[in-house]
Amino acid sequence: MLKDRRIAANAIAEKLFAAEAAINAAVSAVAQLTATMPMAAQDARIAACIGQEALQGAMDTCAQLIQARSTIIATHAALATARDNIGLGAVSFNDECPPRETKGTLRFATVEAVAA
Repeated sequence: MLKDRRIAANAIAEKLFAAEAAINAAVSAVAQLTATMPMAAQDARIAACIGQEALQGAMDTCAQLIQARSTIIATHAALATARDNIGLGAVSFNDECPPRETKGTLRFATVEAVAA
């Protein structure tokens, strides 16, 4: 039974990490688009009023993706709680998010630890 739980948890973790990566990639792509649009228009000597709706749409999309990122982080936290509730609290899926509480404090991954 514990083995079945571990198999299920591994499958979920794999899909969760893929979803997080996809959201991060989407945020990055839309942010790059948003950053490029006004400078490209300026370089082409296009009036600022041209394409304003498109720029606003890109900004709105980026904000929605940031909200989606917050929501997937909350999902990650809920899954970590569920993992603990089914007796797999000692199992590590090589992630630092969300940070676990340790003796009344939160433990955050450092940039150096993530890069290693």
